[in-house]
Amino acid sequence: MAKKSVKKTQNKSFIGILVAIGLVGVAAIGYLTTRSNDVQVMRIDTSVPIGKAESYLIGREDAPVQVVEFADFECPACGSWASLTEPDVRSRLIQTGTMSLRFYDFPLPMHKNTWAASNAVACAAEQGKFVEMHDQLFQAQNEWNGEATSKPKGKFMEYAKSFALDMAKFEDCFDSQRMIPRIKGNRAEAERRMIAQTPTFIIGDKQYPGDVPFDQFKKAVEDELAKKTAAAPKDAKK
Repeated sequence: MAKKSVKKTQNKSFIGILVAIGLVGVAAIGYLTTRSNDVQVMRIDTSVPIGKAESYLIGREDAPVQVVEFADFECPACGSWASLTEPDVRSRLIQTGTMSLRFYDFPLPMHKNTWAASNAVACAAEQGKFVEMHDQLFQAQNEWNGEATSKPKGKFMEYAKSFALDMAKFEDCFDSQRMIPRIKGNRAEAERRMIAQTPTFIIGDKQYPGDVPFDQFKKAVEDELAKKTAAAPKDAKK
């Protein structure tokens, strides 16, 4: 009789474990389902027309060399270039008046939060804080990108507050998506120029794709400046 009692107890314990595992499994499925439903990707109204491409200018408008950049705010290579190389480009080439940088955002389809990021930058630029938001998003990609969160707006609001933006105006701009035509226009410009990689820089008539090292970038700018300087006397005679 004692053996049967022990056996029954063991059976009950085994059944209890199976039930517990089942409940955990159901809970896990429920959690995953909730998580998948919780994902909030910024939905772009496809009926919004493509606007005019408008770059963001860093540097003097009349700088002798005008460099064009196409980049995606969620692109790791773009973040690397902006954080590690661009500071030298600004201090040694832009601030000296040698060149200016015209930035076009080019949101790529594989990046979940990139449209929201471009939207946040455009809304910050509306209040004169393009560079600040541009730098912050590239330096803190791991805080707001698609792997970090499905709700990046909260982070963008934090950044906007740190720049002392008019928060009501910023949020209204962000939620209204009134900057989407501009972003679409910039993307269309990248497609028109057949940009195949981000970042891509256009210096003169040449494209330089990827995370271009500073020395290579500087040489390309200086070569273009030399060409313009050599051509200047000819233009003056005309």
